[in-house]
Amino acid sequence: QVQLVESGGGLVQPGGSLRLSCIASGFTFGSRRMGWYRQAPGKQRELVAIITSDGSTNYADSVGGRFPISRDNAKNTVYLHMNSLKPEDTAVYSCNVNITWRKYWGQGTQVTVSS
Repeated sequence: QVQLVESGGGLVQPGGSLRLSCIASGFTFGSRRMGWYRQAPGKQRELVAIITSDGSTNYADSVGGRFPISRDNAKNTVYLHMNSLKPEDTAVYSCNVNITWRKYWGQGTQVTVSS
């Protein structure tokens, strides 16, 4: 079955960096578009970044070039490289894959940006 397991979250000071990882299994990773989403307390989940099977990327305006997304198909892993973190980036970050009509999510990893 499809599994997505995120890691790499934590507490970081404003201006700091984190790298999130999402290890995927149960499907042909290299042929799927992968996405990172986040949900802050009291807010709806929002798209952060996506990467297609051929490596094309797209980002939310709120993160712009601060959060490059990348993938390693040999490791079935998608990364989110978070730089210049701000308190408003605090959220649970989850990775996503859509296969036919179904959306799959990991359990999420908490990122807290605070001094």
